[in-house]
Amino acid sequence: MSSSITVLIIDDHTVVRQGVRALLGAQEDIEVVGEAGSGEQALELAREHAPDVALMDLMMPGIGGIEATRRLKEVSPRTQILMLTSYHEDEHILPALRAGALSYLLKDASADELVQAVRKAASGEATLSPQVASQVVRSLRQPTREREIPPLHSQLSERERQVLLLVADGLTNTDIAQRLGIGEKTVKSHVSNILGKLQVEDRTQAAAFAWREGLKQR
Repeated sequence: MSSSITVLIIDDHTVVRQGVRALLGAQEDIEVVGEAGSGEQALELAREHAPDVALMDLMMPGIGGIEATRRLKEVSPRTQILMLTSYHEDEHILPALRAGALSYLLKDASADELVQAVRKAASGEATLSPQVASQVVRSLRQPTREREIPPLHSQLSERERQVLLLVADGLTNTDIAQRLGIGEKTVKSHVSNILGKLQVEDRTQAAAFAWREGLKQR
């Protein structure tokens, strides 16, 4: 129906996408127009469909959820983005909201909560899981001087900082994965999130940032 809320589901787990699609597809006022298993695929489908709402996972191979959010808002400004993730740390929440996400819902939300969050997002109303909302409030209550102009690198998690320093050393994703004992897919996700948080376009700019800000010593 033309009056239906169009939704794009973005998650690298097929089972999650299928479950969410079954739930939303059962609603008379919601139409799922596509599924994406990566940030790159999400951008292609967003250009094609310009959905009312995009459900965005946070950790994905290639372009991570934060960077995908920023880019999706560029290719489809009308699309409202609802983060649907298991991560509830400040280091993920605030960057996602700054990147353009309207809502942030945890995956332990009930089926009804998710459906209502989609409907609200289509109307431009934000939804935050209670745990997420409390963290946002705490952040806003920080003394003004502490949050006036926080350095971009303060948004990095400890692991992301480690990856950034190794990128600054010129290591490849394969080298970084071996050095840190993690999967290459995980490294790619970290790098993507680093680019989004530092607001840079590529690894070279990220490395230059690390040297310029004194994060990497000569």
